[in-house]
Amino acid sequence: MITGISKKRQRVGSSSRISSSSSSFPDTDGTLTEYPKPPLPLLRSVPGGFNDPLTSDVILRLQFDSSPFDPDPKPSFTDVDDHSPIDLHLHSNALRRSKYFAALLSDRWQTISNGPDDPDSMLRLNLKIPASVGSMDPHLTVLQLLYSDDFCGTIISAAVALAVLPVALQLLFDDCIHACVQFLEAVPWSEDEENAVLGIIPLLGHKESQDLLARVSPPGRDSSEEMLHRLVMASIGNHPNVASVKVKAFVAKMLRDFPSRDPVRRVFDRAFRTSLKTVKESLEKYSSPDFRGDHDETEAIQRLNLHTAVYHGKDLLWLVERMIELRIADTAVKEWSEQTAFVADLQRAFQDDTWRNIAPGLPALVLRCTGRLAEAVAAGSILAAREVRLKLVSVWLPVLIVCREKNVSPIPSGQKQLYQELEETFLKIISTLPMSDAELLLHHCLSFATRNVEDCPHLVSAFNTWFRRATRPPHDDSAS
Repeated sequence: MITGISKKRQRVGSSSRISSSSSSFPDTDGTLTEYPKPPLPLLRSVPGGFNDPLTSDVILRLQFDSSPFDPDPKPSFTDVDDHSPIDLHLHSNALRRSKYFAALLSDRWQTISNGPDDPDSMLRLNLKIPASVGSMDPHLTVLQLLYSDDFCGTIISAAVALAVLPVALQLLFDDCIHACVQFLEAVPWSEDEENAVLGIIPLLGHKESQDLLARVSPPGRDSSEEMLHRLVMASIGNHPNVASVKVKAFVAKMLRDFPSRDPVRRVFDRAFRTSLKTVKESLEKYSSPDFRGDHDETEAIQRLNLHTAVYHGKDLLWLVERMIELRIADTAVKEWSEQTAFVADLQRAFQDDTWRNIAPGLPALVLRCTGRLAEAVAAGSILAAREVRLKLVSVWLPVLIVCREKNVSPIPSGQKQLYQELEETFLKIISTLPMSDAELLLHHCLSFATRNVEDCPHLVSAFNTWFRRATRPPHDDSAS
């Protein structure tokens, strides 16, 4: 708040108050970082300039407005505790760089008819500073900048710019406003500084705020989701190497920590469909009669199709595992249960031995994807509808059977065979189905049997469960 008071000429000696050279501000991690401050404000007389009592025509008194309604003072911009008023000897031609002072002086100056050497020509003004600000330093800095264009030498940190900018806005000092905004736009911010920028943006005009807004405001409503999608696609779009593994680990962490599940779910659903489509198209081409033959060109195309299926099958498995980890694999299970055409192509591909020399890891990838989804359903991590559970087993059971019959052992010896793990999981899901559906599916599971009954306890248990239920007396509705 600025007010004009008596025009009696009075010279007041300059203060010896000197600001400290640095100040500590808490960072977001709780540590204290030293931010350098400008060499201003030193309240010394500059001949012909700031605070020169011999040439000034305006006395500006800075004082705190100790309103009882002010909140607790904020941390001081400096370490000085002196809240006593300060009289500054200033010059109207410098003050007019501020539109606020220019407007004030244009009204007051018209009433002064005496010459500049007349004792009564001195104008006295008051500038009140809210006590909550806690320091006069930002105001002193801005007032000194009215005499100088050395914004680069003064605004040397985001902390300084954020302290000076509100005062420049109050005094309508356009050059200073522009310098502060330009500096803030160009330097990194701590989280606290970013919050301060967000608080001051509404006070800026459109031109001044647009660069800062571009930095803190998303370009569109779904920008976060698009960024997540790019991260996921980048993690599955690279050839497998050490760098790719590191990228996958980083992206997996970002997705786990993302605060909202809905955009993560949509991003994974899109990526899952994209990878699944590529694998399906490759198998479709490989299984097509148009691409089967003994010609060298045909063989090269077949190799390419199988390698493409394996390459994107690895991406598909990674996506499935992440979706299960995040408990967002509902859509993936439903779509996986509807892949009748894909399963038919796989069965045709596995009927011959060509794939063994070209892509021996393909069955393992397919069974692992199926197994991960089926295990999540059996464990209740994914609450799949009865129709989905029925179709999941019905559609993928033939692939398991053909792998078993062709003696496909996709994991190293000494470990439990992958298809036996999938057998157990399918039998668990079958136990959740109505008895009529379970009866049909168990009939197809007879191929799980071995010469040594002790090697298939899971199959024995599944049939015993069905027969136990079948021999239970019918439920009498009238008794309930």
